[in-house]
Amino acid sequence: MNYELQIALRYLRARRRDAFISITTVFTAIGVMLGVAALIMVLAVMRGFEVSLRQRILSLTPQIQIQNPLGSISDYTAIIARVDQVKGVAGAAPFILGQGMAASARGLSGVFVRGVDPKNELVLNRFSKYVRDGSLADLDRIDPAIDGTVAIGETLAEKLKAKVGDPVNLVVPIMSGKDAAELTTRTGHFRIGAIFETGVVLVDRDLMVTGLGRAQTFFGREGRVDGIEVQLANLDDTTPVTLAIRAALGKGFGVSNWMEYNQAAVAGFELLKRVYSIVLLMLIGVAAFNLVATLIMVVMEKRKDIAVLMAMGATSAGVRRIFLLKGLIVGSAGTAAGLSIGAAGCFILSRYHFIHIEKKIYGIATLPIDAQPLSFVIVAIASIALCWIAAVYPARQAARELPVAIFRS
Repeated sequence: MNYELQIALRYLRARRRDAFISITTVFTAIGVMLGVAALIMVLAVMRGFEVSLRQRILSLTPQIQIQNPLGSISDYTAIIARVDQVKGVAGAAPFILGQGMAASARGLSGVFVRGVDPKNELVLNRFSKYVRDGSLADLDRIDPAIDGTVAIGETLAEKLKAKVGDPVNLVVPIMSGKDAAELTTRTGHFRIGAIFETGVVLVDRDLMVTGLGRAQTFFGREGRVDGIEVQLANLDDTTPVTLAIRAALGKGFGVSNWMEYNQAAVAGFELLKRVYSIVLLMLIGVAAFNLVATLIMVVMEKRKDIAVLMAMGATSAGVRRIFLLKGLIVGSAGTAAGLSIGAAGCFILSRYHFIHIEKKIYGIATLPIDAQPLSFVIVAIASIALCWIAAVYPARQAARELPVAIFRS
């Protein structure tokens, strides 16, 4: 152990006449600790909200969507086969989209109708985990007495005052005649086969899902679909996979992804996370710069020690390192304690869920926690860097002391 580190560690120990300086050093470390712990937990909560929001946004909406700008897609089977060859694609499924008015015996509501293939593994994996009552198995079953079976959101079921097994009528606008110039309506009789709950208000309130074949027949689009949804193996590869699909299909198809049609939500959340991080980093900065006052007091208290060290051959650089090391030791101790408390806080919040939030507003009942190792590394580096910067000025002042001037005074 070199002499600079030995002296820096010795200056951390309190003697009776240096008790005040030692107490301020402890409080500086505690301030750094609290700032680091707060920043770690806030970043984990913000990340948790981001992941939860992303999952709920993408619960029943496509991650990547392929559509024909000129209308429906007829050769969708061949297109799906081409898309499946793109690296990063986990699966693809065709869909039908429509709008209409749903009416039960006790209520009515405007709805978006989505026709999906219930036998497609992609559809089953996405929909089945949100089904609260009933089953998706009957969505494509042919029943001559009705036009099909539907699954509706929980909020829509409450508006219609309907449950699984109840009948529901659907009225939709249909373009007919030469060049689809005439607007008519079509009424269908359906039965509720399942009720789902995603936690996304717009989805649970407005979406009605039925089988692809029944939707094609009902909307007059036999052999055609309105689009193809693509599931990704890794959501972080959204942009490169989107570009690869565009290159594979050419300019005849429009390819969009969830980041593009949820751009405002994604950008807003990123901005909010940055603002919170900056505010809490400033809190760490305030605690770190308490080191300036503490180290200046140490320098003033240890002027004779500095003079003796220089007289014995210590260089200005060596004296500077003593006080830089003291600042780094205090900052590192506070940072390490803060990281430990932050990790413990994240573990407790994720395990015991004792902080409850309004589910109707946020879609979840407790604080979501997603602590990332990278966040710990970045916060630790930022905290120690601030403590090092705070220690630079007092260390430079200590190195400028002249032994002769000190002994004369």
